[in-house]
Amino acid sequence: MLKTINSEKIINKAVNVIPGGVNSPVRAFKSVGGTPRIIKKGEGPYLIDVDDNCYLDFSASWGPLILGHADSDVVEAVKKQLENGMTYGTSTEVEWELAQFIADNVEAVEKIRFVSSGTEAVMSAIRLARGFTGRDLILKFDGCYHGHSDHLLVSAGSGLATFGQPSSAGVPKAITSHTAVLPLDDEEALEKFFSEHGNKLAAVIIEGIPANNGLLIQRHDYLRLLRALTEKYGTLLILDEVITGFRLGLGGAASYYGITPDLLTYGKIIGGGMPVGAFAGRADIMDMLSPLGPVYQAGTLSGNPIAMTAGLTTLRKLADGKIFRELEEKNRRFVTDITEQLRDCVVNIAGVSSIFWIVFQADLPRKASDINSDGISHYNRIHEKVLNRGIYIPPSGYEVCFISAVHPDKMLKDAATTLANIIRQEAHKWS
Repeated sequence: MLKTINSEKIINKAVNVIPGGVNSPVRAFKSVGGTPRIIKKGEGPYLIDVDDNCYLDFSASWGPLILGHADSDVVEAVKKQLENGMTYGTSTEVEWELAQFIADNVEAVEKIRFVSSGTEAVMSAIRLARGFTGRDLILKFDGCYHGHSDHLLVSAGSGLATFGQPSSAGVPKAITSHTAVLPLDDEEALEKFFSEHGNKLAAVIIEGIPANNGLLIQRHDYLRLLRALTEKYGTLLILDEVITGFRLGLGGAASYYGITPDLLTYGKIIGGGMPVGAFAGRADIMDMLSPLGPVYQAGTLSGNPIAMTAGLTTLRKLADGKIFRELEEKNRRFVTDITEQLRDCVVNIAGVSSIFWIVFQADLPRKASDINSDGISHYNRIHEKVLNRGIYIPPSGYEVCFISAVHPDKMLKDAATTLANIIRQEAHKWS
């Protein structure tokens, strides 16, 4: 059992001035139990907490640290920028450089605008879609998370297609009345919805690969049907690439599925670990934004030079594709290794590119309703045991894990064995 006395002390002080002691709910460990770890340092593939416990990190700050913690090139570039200032509230050359890099490497991106978070990117993209089409209705999918703006904090009802019900206190029903929710991987429901509402639909938004409620890898045919229906009805397709953008290669999920969305949203890796977001797409749509068009969007810290520098340095290191190929192979071996060791257990490891998800059920789900809640409970019970063996996995069974370029093969092989042993030791309790 690892000592957590210093983490406990800090959490006990934090709860007096920060709601729940945390600035994002999952960090409170409410689902998994145990003491939230207070981290003081990230180094390569490791997290080090205030009790000097060292963990092999499979969270990677929820995805952006594809090069690992404190990559020397990113740190050096940020230091140089810091010497010239942290923020100006003006335009900078590095904004254009990062924008040009993304436009050069993503087919669907003709123009892009930077913001400060993925939530802000999605919120702005939807406003833009409504302004461009002159329509109000938005369609999202159950199990996809697009940030915490009011009109997307909705849950599905009992029907196949339902107009969203607020899933958070403080969100008026009137705001979510223009957001509809469908299950993933249901072609019949999708076609029926479009036949009834397509002419009123401003945009459909979907995660590139849903990765905030499990790793719900969709069929290529389903995404292509969605693209065809949006084109038929003059509806914009927004691909939320906040997690998948530059995790699934330079082209992200758009390239993976072979589709061209009208708009995309980004975050995570394009900031190299710094707070950033962006929305991008067709020039005729993007030119509806002020100062060119009537759709207003602004931000004092948008295009922050520190974030732009960190992001550009990160993406340039990914540009030749070598790191992506190595990561995909590492993840393939890692997932295969765990799976082979757990053939006698009811457990699956879903994997795509450098993302994996531990799921305690026989079949890999493609929709939120297929996730076994008992399996999530199994994950919750092993979480602290995994932490105590020096492996940091997300404090929620619904969250995915990430492999970074600095995870050595031997380290991954040892981690696979450790995880498999912990799961097997607990398996007799799950029957």
